[in-house]
Amino acid sequence: MTIDKSKGAEVHGIFEKIAGYYDRMNFLMTLGSHGRWCREVAERVAPPAGGQLLDIATGTGVIALEAARRYPSVTVTGVDFSEEMLARAQTKPGAQSVRWQRADAARLPFDDETFDGITEGYLLRNVEDLEGVLREQHRVLEPGGRIVVLETCPPSGPVKPIVEWGMRLVVPLLGQIVARDRSSYTYLESSTLAFAAPERLAEILRGLGFHDIGWSKKFLGTNVVLWATKSRA
Repeated sequence: MTIDKSKGAEVHGIFEKIAGYYDRMNFLMTLGSHGRWCREVAERVAPPAGGQLLDIATGTGVIALEAARRYPSVTVTGVDFSEEMLARAQTKPGAQSVRWQRADAARLPFDDETFDGITEGYLLRNVEDLEGVLREQHRVLEPGGRIVVLETCPPSGPVKPIVEWGMRLVVPLLGQIVARDRSSYTYLESSTLAFAAPERLAEILRGLGFHDIGWSKKFLGTNVVLWATKSRA
């Protein structure tokens, strides 16, 4: 698999560099809430017994491993385009219960309507073609299957200036202290502030043929868990 677009190449390089610090930084940046949000994602997807679940942008496998633990009869496949992230995921307890595969979210190597559920964490803000990536997920999802997304969210309301100031200051500083990598976390901070609001994601999903769309904002509105169900023909 090749990463041939400029943004894809940049993001791939960043995640290759930060793989060793990824879990620690997520814990620090969310004040320990990241694991709880990942558990919520796994709970909400609720695949049928004996079904197939795809975790895209699996990273170090937090959501995939939780899903495999929660649904032991379900076949869980975790995909990512970063070899370093996948290598970290495969060292964790329970890793043998997940099928790990390198794949590009824009060109998923699976047949139509393969999976009963799809989860993902912090994928969409990093892709070149947001609608195209969501269309790929719609393609490989069974009718009636659910997609559940953990994503960053641009802050809004009265706290917006304070939250934006804090993110611009704290996130790159943590990257410098913990990962010795200020530039990568400067990108992650800027991509969070520039990303689409949940309302925009819901609009795209509705246009692709999803319904029962909802979301729950987290952490002063800077993160969101969003879910939708693929409509039946």
